[in-house]
Amino acid sequence: MNSRNNIPLPLLLIISLSFTLSCVERDSRAGNPQLRGMLFDSIMTLTMNREAFSPIKNLHWGMDPLDAMESYRDEVINADTEEKLFYALEKVSNARNDRHLDISLVENGIRLKESSGIDGGEGTVYSTPLKILPDYSDPSVYFVSDLSGNQSHFSSGTVAPGERIIAVNHMPIEQYEKSVRPYHPSSYRPNFRWRMAEGMTVKTANLPPIFYGDHLVLELEKLDGSSHTVQLPYLHPDSIPWQNISEPQYPGFKLEHSTPTYDLYLPLEDQGTVVLTWYGFRDTMIADVDQLMEMAQDNSWLDFDIIIDGTRSRGGSAGAYAMQRFSPKPFKTTFGNIRISDVIPIFTQNKRSQVQSGGSLDSGVPEAMDDGTWLMDWLDNEVADSLNSGATYSNSVPFKLAHAPKDSDGILLPATQHFRGRMVAFFVPRRGSHLDQFAAIIKDNSIGHIIGMTAGGYSNTWEWEETIGFPGTDQPVIRFMWDIGHTIRPNGDILEGNPALPDELFILTRQNFDTYYKELLQKALEYLNG
Repeated sequence: MNSRNNIPLPLLLIISLSFTLSCVERDSRAGNPQLRGMLFDSIMTLTMNREAFSPIKNLHWGMDPLDAMESYRDEVINADTEEKLFYALEKVSNARNDRHLDISLVENGIRLKESSGIDGGEGTVYSTPLKILPDYSDPSVYFVSDLSGNQSHFSSGTVAPGERIIAVNHMPIEQYEKSVRPYHPSSYRPNFRWRMAEGMTVKTANLPPIFYGDHLVLELEKLDGSSHTVQLPYLHPDSIPWQNISEPQYPGFKLEHSTPTYDLYLPLEDQGTVVLTWYGFRDTMIADVDQLMEMAQDNSWLDFDIIIDGTRSRGGSAGAYAMQRFSPKPFKTTFGNIRISDVIPIFTQNKRSQVQSGGSLDSGVPEAMDDGTWLMDWLDNEVADSLNSGATYSNSVPFKLAHAPKDSDGILLPATQHFRGRMVAFFVPRRGSHLDQFAAIIKDNSIGHIIGMTAGGYSNTWEWEETIGFPGTDQPVIRFMWDIGHTIRPNGDILEGNPALPDELFILTRQNFDTYYKELLQKALEYLNG
């Protein structure tokens, strides 16, 4: 009897074969080098045919996105596990420098042990008991901007607001930023810095597991210049009592009314100004704005000046609807086009199905001024003609045909009830999308005074996503996205990677983060009073 460690040869062969099959099954969803090479080539081909590249954004980053994607070819081909393949494809996607675009897991596709934080993934995103922000006066500086009020969370050493980050998990901050950059989708460098700072203190699957330990280890520089190291636990986010050191503050104003769209603040003294902390252009926005206008009419606020704090806002849709009620002046809205490619016929049919079912034409709020007739007229005519003629892009029309038909000049008039005073708006690079459009409408039409910084610098008209698999097989791999249309600012520029600049630049720094909102408000009142 031939044996190894006294195991009969037939049994040994069975065990060996079973082990080999289990290994093949374990990583079969990652394919083989040939399949991964074909997958990469198909992604490149689809991207070249579909993507609406923004030349001004590419200048901002100083790179060609297709060249940047191509640089990850070998990493994809050599990704012999599902985890390696996922993160290689994430780099490929993010090489386009587009905040809207990501990859996500699909049924029967590649899998991860942990998917928290990934679009569609399950699990809680755990956080350490401090928050970090970038100092926009120095591209290498990040600092502690908020802390838990529970001191037991800092058992390994005390931390003070304003302390500078020197190293993350023993990696110098400059090296850390360079290492995580490929895993962060971002259209505009100031937005990347903000989002990276936020991501530094949470544990998600957006970064490979190698970036995390059981605790977060930070080396910090104190305000006196000395350094120390702290080890911070990852906690359930609901268990952290934040001190809100860097959150908005409006001295001289009181909270009057709250909705999912905004918080309304009124002056303690009669100074004819309202403040709106704006949270986004989402499902309840139209109803919330209508309620605000009823209150303004009933309480004689329509002649007040209005300060819109957009620093905590998300995107959405129908910002022009709000602007018609916030400004006494006519304004030109944003426009948009669509990249002509193989997706146009099914994109058009999808929109037709949404119109016929009475659903929203966008993932934000239901469109306010049309039932989809304007959009379908454009898709069935101008866009179809562009497809038949082999054009690269369609003509530009008022954004998503939500507020005006295709032959409109995009000029919208104030609503019957509207604020008649002046407007001031605050922005920072935290978020963008429809918020960037809102800022561009204010700036390009000169209907308000922007103080602070730019918004996040990202916006497009339409996105397309689909499940991609290994070519020639029925094995799905991942869901991939493309930006298939430009947002056009009222001044005619592409908006993606090109946010509206403030009229009065006031940057967030390590020195002013705890008084930033007080100073923004002071500057706004000085402008309105002077």
